[in-house]
This record gives sequence, structure tokens and C-alpha cells, in this order.
Amino acid sequence: MDVSSIIEPLNDAQRLAVSAPDQAVLVLAGAGSGKTRVLVHRIAWHIKINQVSPYHILAVTFTNKAANEMRSRIEDLLQIPARSMWIGTFHGLAHRLLRQHAKDAQLPDNFQVMDSDDQLRVVKRLLKSMNIDDNKWPPKQVQWFINAQKEEGIRARHMADDGDFYQRQMLAIYRSYEDFCQRSGLVDFAELLLRAHEVLRDNPELLTFYRQRFQHVLVDEFQDTNTIQYAWLRLLTEGFNNLFVVGDDDQSIYGWRGAKIENLFAFQKHYPDHQVIRLEQNYRSTGHILKAANTLIAHNDARMGKQLWTDSGDGEAISLYAAFNEQDEAWFVVEKIRQWIADGGLRSEAAILYRSNAQSRQFEERLMTAAIPYRVYGGLRFFERMEVKNALAYLRLASHHDDDPSFERVVNTPTRGIGAKTLDDMRLLARDNALSLWQAAEHMLIHSMLTPRAANALSGFLNLIRQLGQDTSSLPLHETVKHVVERSGLIELYQKEKQDKGETRVENLEELVNAARLFDPDLIDENNLGELDLFLNHAALEAGDMQAEADQDCVQLMTLHSAKGLEFKLVFMVGMEDGLFPSQQSLDDASRLQEERRLCYVGITRAREQLYLTHAESRRLYGKDNYPRPSRFLRELPVESCQEIRLRAQVNRPLTRMKPDAGTVAQTGRYRIGQAVRHEKFGDGVVLQTEGAGDQEKVQINFRRVGIKWLMLAYARLDAV
Repeated sequence: MDVSSIIEPLNDAQRLAVSAPDQAVLVLAGAGSGKTRVLVHRIAWHIKINQVSPYHILAVTFTNKAANEMRSRIEDLLQIPARSMWIGTFHGLAHRLLRQHAKDAQLPDNFQVMDSDDQLRVVKRLLKSMNIDDNKWPPKQVQWFINAQKEEGIRARHMADDGDFYQRQMLAIYRSYEDFCQRSGLVDFAELLLRAHEVLRDNPELLTFYRQRFQHVLVDEFQDTNTIQYAWLRLLTEGFNNLFVVGDDDQSIYGWRGAKIENLFAFQKHYPDHQVIRLEQNYRSTGHILKAANTLIAHNDARMGKQLWTDSGDGEAISLYAAFNEQDEAWFVVEKIRQWIADGGLRSEAAILYRSNAQSRQFEERLMTAAIPYRVYGGLRFFERMEVKNALAYLRLASHHDDDPSFERVVNTPTRGIGAKTLDDMRLLARDNALSLWQAAEHMLIHSMLTPRAANALSGFLNLIRQLGQDTSSLPLHETVKHVVERSGLIELYQKEKQDKGETRVENLEELVNAARLFDPDLIDENNLGELDLFLNHAALEAGDMQAEADQDCVQLMTLHSAKGLEFKLVFMVGMEDGLFPSQQSLDDASRLQEERRLCYVGITRAREQLYLTHAESRRLYGKDNYPRPSRFLRELPVESCQEIRLRAQVNRPLTRMKPDAGTVAQTGRYRIGQAVRHEKFGDGVVLQTEGAGDQEKVQINFRRVGIKWLMLAYARLDAV
């Protein structure tokens, strides 16, 4: 293989990076600029041109998918096997190192790696053995504390409590956790990295061996490295100046989980004899999309600076849509997707990106109504999320005491001291006597089959469920859901969780209340059931329907964080409102606001051909009515690359704000668009649109009190006002 075969497919900047001298190199690779190609061709350059053995190359990525893609491309390009090369994730390579040097790392040869769930179980067991109340010291909070210290390279012995009670207790747990894992030969994910760093740092001969072996160290997504990852890289390359990193400060969006954008700047200080190469030609998006991304991100300070460009033309302008509310927003997006499909576009080429998981519900329901298959990428559908299923289980049990699956799900959620033996005895009694778990529990209490402590715990649970049923027997559906969510203890449970996960769970519970408020039992033909049962059935059916398999042609729904590294022809970024995106927490924090802006930049650059940005004038989210301002990020976009979409003729906005002579009222079927009507249950509203004819005619109405609903005219009992 000659030089031309490696260099010829590349543009000028890529060639410069691939053929750079053997020194520290920082490649600032903009979105869609071919960074994986550069890494693969850099490895090929070393092997074929510089005659470096594959044995002397270490390449680090952040996902197994990226590592597999890199190996595959190397094999295709060089026609050599790459399986044995040291190409992998930080965790994978650290694990490989520790397996080969377990004794030096003070680990047993057969040490076991724990995933996050395994680690949490160990923490729970440890808290119990230490007689620590896990209501006051939630296991997930302890797990987060331990991992956060390890990612900073800090052992318990390095820390002092400084007289702080919280710190002292956490340190005691951390020390006990370390001792337990060492005795048991257990290693968590954060420990893999910390131990891999320590084994090299504390064994000079081993460090010398690996420094000489890995003559070239290449790193992908360098902006996502945390403290211990960068420390490990520096240890391996110190004095050799052979670190080649590819990253993008404008795509650093994982600060909340330990990633340090500062590492990009520290690299230039730690490797003073370095070269910076910018990849700015974009092969993904149109000119208007790139101009919007460039203009937006320029509002961040302390950037290294890049200007993405393309030679593929401007393409379509970015479309901005101001929806009346979140339902109108979902209607607009799904209608555009329906039109995309009708015009020959693939469903899998369309993506809906949102800031919060709780936003997915409206789009899921609208896609189901439109019979369009979809997939929630990297997450669960709304009604499948753990916290939502827990709340639904409380609702079922409060109205149907003999629902065993619901009983099992929430009997100890939150933890209330009902022990495993009590539950095992209860299950055995229920099985042997054909009783429900509820009946078995009552039997055990009536016949004094439990210790006083166990009896009190179980009696407290049964009384809570009875009280929930009594308190909500005459409440409207959404108030029933709100009451059960609050009194069950679930909100308090999730508020104790650290990081964004607990906050997201609380938001999803508040969104469940909103789902109940908007639920229309008239659309379900089961009149013999009460409203709560209809809602619970709706939730169960929606959780198991229309979720496409990963390899099917389906619309993609995902958070903006999950979208990093992906691309789609048609992209909708929804919920572009201050307080939602950027998030409320970032509005008064300059650093967090800049990360939110980088997240917006990532979202914009996922789009290849068409990009829609939507916001709502009113939004009910997390159980509250909001009238948000459009996102400040919209105001930071170039006017010449954007176009506002106005659908006045289709009346997707509040017609009550328009004058009668606005020219938008059209006759369709028995009712005119824009006509005021009254419904005996929902009150006054305005006709938005109609479909069908005769007995099948449906009308969409925006009711002042309950929002937008579709009704069959044959059964609606509407009166013109």
C-alpha cells in the first residue's frame, strides 16, 4: 500500500492530520467532518507508511459500537485482522490490562466486574450490615458519591470529613465498600479505570513496559474524558509526546456525568510541543443548517474556534413553528412526518429530539393515533418507565386490592421494612389457600402470624392503600392520580436520588398527572368501566403497542443527549422554550447555560436536509401550566437561514385571538373551521379542523377548559354558539 491509497480519499485538513509528524496532535473535529475516517487513516498511516507494528498502537473510544466500527474499517482498509489490536473503550482496555496484571493490581485472578445494578445491590447490602437507614442515606446517592470520588482518582483514605457529618458518614460507607469489594474480588466500572491508573503508577517497570509498547496512543471524543481517564492517558504518554486526540469543544455535553471540557485546554499546557488541526468541512448538513449551528455556538466564550462549511449548497431554510400548546406541537410534527412518508421518505430518516424524557408522551400518543411505528431510542416509552409503572401499580392496588402484580411491585417501594421472610410466608400462604396476596396479608395480621415489628410494617402498608382508595373515591381522575403519586411516597423517594435521574423521575410522575388530565374516556368504547380503570387499561395497552423493533423502519424519538453521534434527513427539535431548553437550572448558571447551548448545537447538526424547531405558547408539563418564552437559542439563530411557518388557514393556533374577518374561517362538513361550539361535558370551544363525512365525520375542537380533543360528530352532541 502506497501513500496515495491512504491520503487520496481525504480532504486537505484530513490529510494534514493523518500525516502529521510524530508529536502530540489535537484534531478539532467539527460535527460531520469525518473524525472516524481520520483516526482509521492515521492508524493505517503508521502501519503502512511508518512501518509501525499494530502491536505498538493503542486506540481508545467511548462506546463498543465505535470501537467495533474502527476495527472493521481498519480491516477493510489494510486487509489485516484487527481483533487482537488494543482498540476499545476506556473500560474495556482497563479491564484487559487488569486481567493481564491482576497480581500487580492486588486483585484475584478471577475478579468479577459489577455492572451498575450489581453495584447498587452491594451498596444496599452494605448499608443493611452497617445498620444505616437507607431512607436517610439512599443507596443510589451513596453509589453516586463513591463513583464520583473514583472518577476524580480519590480513595477514601485520601479524604477528610472536615467536621461535616454528611461527609463523615459517606466516607465510612466508602471505606467499608472498598474493603468489601477487595475481600470479595469485586470491581465496579469506576474502579476499572482507577485501578488501571494505579497499577501503572505504582509499578515503574510495568509503566516503562507499556510506555515503550504503545508508541502511538489515539483517543476519540477527547472532550468527553473525565479526570481519571485523562490522568491514565498522561501517565502512558508522559515524556513520549505521542498522544493523538480527536475532539470538539463545541460538542462537550456530558459535564453532568463527569466529563471535563477543561481537558482540551489542559492538553495544550501538558503537551507544549503540540499541533492543532481543525476539521471544518462538513459532509452531513446543508449550508443553512451549518450557518445556524455556527452562529448559535459563537455565543459561547472560551471556545477554540471552528467554522463549519459545506460545498453541497444552502438547502432548505430551517423551519420555526410556534404551536398553541404541546398537543398542537405534537399534531404539527406528526403531520409533517406523515407528509414526509407520503412523499417517499423513510420513517427511520425522521427523528424527534427533546430535552426531557417526559416530553415524549404527546408524540407517542399522536404517532399511535396516526398508526406510524416509532422507537424510543436509548430509553423506555413513557408508560414503561419504572416510576410511572410504580405509580400505576399504586392506582390499581388502591382500587383493586387483589391485584397481585401491583402488590408485589409496590409493597416495599419506597422501602417500609417488610422483610423478605414476611413476603415469602405471605406468598406461600396465598399459594396454598388460593388467596390473593392482599387476602394473605390480612389473614396473617388477623391471626397474629407475624412479629410485632413485621405486623406494624405490613399493617401500615395495607392502611395506606385503603386510605388512598377512600381519599380518591370521588375525585376527578387527574386529582386521583396526583393524590396517589404524592401520598404514596414516590415523589419523596425520587427526590432523594442524586444527579438528573431522580429529577427526571419526578418530572415523569408530574407528567403522568398531566396525562390523566388530558385523558378522554369518551374515545374508548368500554362504557361499563369507570374513568380510572379506562385510564389504567389505556396505559397498559399503550405500553405494549406500536413500539417498533430496532431494525424496523420507524420514527426515532430520543433525548438530545442520546442523539449525539447520529444523523437523520429530517429532524424536529421540540420544546424550544426557556425553562425547558435551555433547562430551568441553567438559566442562572453561565457554565451550565453554555453546555445547554452546546447541546443545542449538537441537536442542530444531527439534521442532514430538513430541520424544524418548535415551541409552544402554553405548555402543561410536570403537572403545571406554563406560558414560556421562546428559547433564547431561537433568538441567537441567523434570520436569513430561518423561516417561520404560519398555519392560520389550518387554524392550529387559538382562533379566539383572531378577528372574525381574519379570512381564516372555512366551511368543512357540518361545522366551519373557527366556529364557536359548546359540549355538555367539555364546555365552550372552537373548531380547528374536521375529517371524514356522514356518520364517520370527526371534528377537532380546542376547548377552553380541557384543551384540544377529537370527537365523532355522530355522538358528540355539539351545539353551535
